[in-house]
Amino acid sequence: LLQLVESGGGSVQAGGSLRLSCAASTTASRFENMAWFRQRPGKAREGIAATYRGQIYYDDSVKGRFTLSRRHDENAMSLQMKSLQPDDTAVYYCAAATWLPGGLWYEPRHYNIWGQGTQVTVSS
Repeated sequence: LLQLVESGGGSVQAGGSLRLSCAASTTASRFENMAWFRQRPGKAREGIAATYRGQIYYDDSVKGRFTLSRRHDENAMSLQMKSLQPDDTAVYYCAAATWLPGGLWYEPRHYNIWGQGTQVTVSS
């Protein structure tokens, strides 16, 4: 059974940094497309960063502050988060997709493998 496992969440003050990691339980399958999503309190799950067809994409809300790194041979990736703000408080998920329709990396409905999520809390 293929699973994704996130780690690295926690609590930090505004302006601080955290690094999230995501690893697959097996390398038997290779995912071309992996992404980070988050779900802020009372809001829908949103895509914030993805590696899709060899390119890396970011949502405007995190561009310049978050950096996605991918290790293709291990089906693993990380998310370095800097200059965190209280609005970044959310449960963060990694996800993988065997196929994505063109350009829609940010839509959670296209991802078929999900991690359990890790909480990130940023205090002011």
